[in-house]
Amino acid sequence: MLANRILVVIILLPIGMWVIHQGGWVFAVTVAILAGIAAWEVGNMFNHNGWKPFVWGMPIGAGLIVLARYYDGMEASAWAISLVILTSMTYHLVEYEQGRDLAASDFAISLMGMVYCGWIGGYLVSLRQLPEGMWWILLVLPIVWLADSGAFAVGQSFGKHSLSPRLSPKKTWEGYWGGVFTGLVAGWALAILWRIGAGPNTLITPWKGATLGFILSALTPLGDLGESMIKRQVGVKDSSNILPGHGGVFDRIDSWLWAGVLGYYLVIWWLGRG
Repeated sequence: MLANRILVVIILLPIGMWVIHQGGWVFAVTVAILAGIAAWEVGNMFNHNGWKPFVWGMPIGAGLIVLARYYDGMEASAWAISLVILTSMTYHLVEYEQGRDLAASDFAISLMGMVYCGWIGGYLVSLRQLPEGMWWILLVLPIVWLADSGAFAVGQSFGKHSLSPRLSPKKTWEGYWGGVFTGLVAGWALAILWRIGAGPNTLITPWKGATLGFILSALTPLGDLGESMIKRQVGVKDSSNILPGHGGVFDRIDSWLWAGVLGYYLVIWWLGRG
């Protein structure tokens, strides 16, 4: 299991760094694919639990919302979401007419997967499109990765008090605060490093890195718990088995989704202040 996890990281990390560096349509398409797979996983989990969401349409809808965000920003996302909602309702109207009595509940699941993965996932694209977007992405995502590792290490060694007994029994308050501390330090240290590459006029400063580190590591675990809520309801351990040793794409990006939107608005606030 551990060997599989390490192998996947060794393969995917360089690809991810290249995609972040490229930005533009390469980054947008990659995020759209990840959001689409995650939305498909959401639909598939519920589908195997007796619900009938719009499984094959969910990755298309989530991907469309992300790509619309790339091409025309928030305004385009609005029409894309509208199209996704109307199309999904039409699909479930037909399903109800054909005898599916729970079609309205299925409709809600379809929208949850597409809008959550697509709209919230699209903030990673919006963040990358900001001034110095590559550096902000390279600050936001590694903070989440390192905070998660710190939380795991501290929780394994010192964890005694359960953080969320029903949603995630293995998570502890000790691990949580270990992750927050790790994220704060990681944000501060990474900001110092990235200032070298970003140049003397960069808006990235150590205190902003530390602030991002604290806020993201304190709040992004909610994304992980949110995915746990879905998996607990449908009775599965992983969203899929696409990534050996890691589970599914949704298992990996659950915290990234929160990091993207939180990071975007925090950076926007800083940019507005100059």
